[in-house]
Amino acid sequence: MYLRHWRYGPETDQLVADALEREGWSADQWRAWHEARLAFLLERAATRVPAYRDHWTARRRAGDRAPWDQLGNWPVLTKEALRTNPRAYLADDCDPRRMFHEQTSGTTGKPLDLWSSRGTLRAWYALFDARWRRWHGVSRDDRWALLGGQLVTPAAAERPPFWVWNAGLRQLYMSSYHLAPQFLPHYLDALKRYRITYLLGYASSLEALARGVLETGASAPALRVVLTSAEPLLPSQRATIEEAFGCPVRETYGMSEMVAAAGECDAGTMHHWPEAGWLEVVGESGPVPPATIGGFICTGLLNPDMPLIRYAVGDRGAIPDAVPCACGRLLPAISALEGRSDDVLFTADGRRVGRLDPVFKARLRVREAQIVQRSLDRIDVRVVPAEGYGPADARSIADAVRDRMGDIDVQVETVSLIPRGPNGKFRAVVCSLDEPSRRRIGQA
Repeated sequence: MYLRHWRYGPETDQLVADALEREGWSADQWRAWHEARLAFLLERAATRVPAYRDHWTARRRAGDRAPWDQLGNWPVLTKEALRTNPRAYLADDCDPRRMFHEQTSGTTGKPLDLWSSRGTLRAWYALFDARWRRWHGVSRDDRWALLGGQLVTPAAAERPPFWVWNAGLRQLYMSSYHLAPQFLPHYLDALKRYRITYLLGYASSLEALARGVLETGASAPALRVVLTSAEPLLPSQRATIEEAFGCPVRETYGMSEMVAAAGECDAGTMHHWPEAGWLEVVGESGPVPPATIGGFICTGLLNPDMPLIRYAVGDRGAIPDAVPCACGRLLPAISALEGRSDDVLFTADGRRVGRLDPVFKARLRVREAQIVQRSLDRIDVRVVPAEGYGPADARSIADAVRDRMGDIDVQVETVSLIPRGPNGKFRAVVCSLDEPSRRRIGQA
C-alpha cells in the first residue's frame, strides 16, 4: 500500500493518456519539448544542486566561460561519484525526509542512494503503465507476478512458499533464489493459484521456469505476456519462454536512476522513451554514427530534484536511423542492446566483442552458461549441463568462442549452479580484466 501510494494517484490515468498521445509526436515536437526541458533542468542543476554548482563555480574561477545551457559542456557523471556523495546531487531546496528514498545495489553490490518526489515517481510509473502494460493488453489492475532478486525465505529453505502476495500492487513477488528443478512445480502451482495474468522478471530466471515446464511436461499457467527486465534477453531464452508459456515475450529496459527506459512493441522494436532521458551513444573518441554500438550517456528528464546530467549508466547499444515501425508508433528505437559495458570482452588485437549469445545455440544441451574473461588469452566457460550434454557440446562452445575471440585458450567447465550477483541478477558474460588493461586495449 505504501508503494501504491507513492507510485499511483488520481492523476495517473491522465499521465498514462498523455504518454500514449506523445507516441505520435513528430521529431520537431520532440525537439521542442527536449529543448525546453533541458533548459529548465540544466539551469536548476547548475544553480541549486551542490555538486554541479561547485563544479561550475570552480570553472568560473579558473576563467572558463563555457555556458552551462549547452549539454556538451557538462562532465560525464560516473556511478562511483554518485555513490560516494549522493546527497550532493540532491537540490538544496528539497527535504529528503519528505521524498521517496531508494537504495539499489546494481550489479556491483555497492549501494546507490536515490531520492525522488511523489510527482516524479508517478510520472515514471505512468510510463511503465502505458508502455510495459497497455501495449500488451494488461494493466496494473490485473494480477501479476514478479520473479525478482529479493529473498522471501532463507536460501536454505526447502519448502514453499518461496513467494509473498503483495495485495497493494496485486503482485505475487517470487524469489529467484529457489529456482532449483525440484522447486519449479511449486512456482507453477502458485502462478495458477493466484490467477496470474502476466509475468515480469529476469530473463535467466524466466528461462529456468520455462525449462521446468518443457522438461516435466507440466501444465503452464495461461498468461497474456511475459516481460523480461534487468538482463539482456537472448534469442534462445525468448524461444524457450515463448514455447513454454504460449504467449509473447517482450524485452524491457530501465533503471532505478530513471534516466533511460525502453520497451519492446508487438512488432519487435525496442522503443526508447524520450520523456525519461536524453540519450547519447559514445565511443572512445566521442559520439558514434547512427546504428553504431557505443556506451550510453544519459541525462534524466523526469527528476528535477536529483538531476543526473550526462550519467554513464554502464550499458551499451545503438540508436538506428529513424524508420517507420509496423506498430505505428513514432518513438525512436534502440538496437543491439548489450547490457553493461563490463559484459564486453576484449581481444589481443584491440577488438571489443559483444553479443556473444550465438555461442549458446538453442540446440546445445545446456541449461545455462557463463563466459568469464580472465586475461587476453584465456576464457573460462561455466556450463550447467542439461540431459545428454557431452564432449561434443563442450567442443562446439569452445569453437564458437574462438571464432569470435581468436586463437585463445578456452576452458569449458561443468558446474551445478552459476552464482547470481548480490541482487539476484545473472550475468552471462563477465570481463575480469582490470580497468588499466581495458584502457590500453582501447588505445591500441
